[in-house]
Amino acid sequence: MSEEKLKPIIRVVSTDIKGDKKLADALRKIKGIGMCYANAVCSAAAIDKNRKAGSLTDDEVKRLEAAIKKPLDHNLPSWMVNRRKDMETGEDMHILTSDLTFIQSNDIKLLQSVKCNIGLRHAWRLPVRGQRTQSNFRKNKGKVSIANKRKVMKH
Repeated sequence: MSEEKLKPIIRVVSTDIKGDKKLADALRKIKGIGMCYANAVCSAAAIDKNRKAGSLTDDEVKRLEAAIKKPLDHNLPSWMVNRRKDMETGEDMHILTSDLTFIQSNDIKLLQSVKCNIGLRHAWRLPVRGQRTQSNFRKNKGKVSIANKRKVMKH
């Protein structure tokens, strides 16, 4: 399509996407879609990932949304989805937009209520994945004065 016929904004999965960007780059603006997933979804929907997003027809947008929402039905591998073996349903699914934020916060609350190590470290605002904390994560520790550090080092 020529440059004049590009739509300035298209709506995919209840998110506005700029029409002048390449499709794979534009899809990354949707929360829950990264570079690898965007490329895979474009190929599953049989749409060129280098096309401008504004040049998509309504039918292509519907195919793209279907591939984004149900990737396993479009022959994408299960390791590519962001929620495998859900605790409630036990199935693999890909979560997007505000649902992703909601489910992440619920998972953290569950870990905190069970009082497992990961949940406790979330509650204490410490790093969860085994990083060292002596010199990093200052913003979570609060302000530490130099005088207090000298007192600790002398003893």
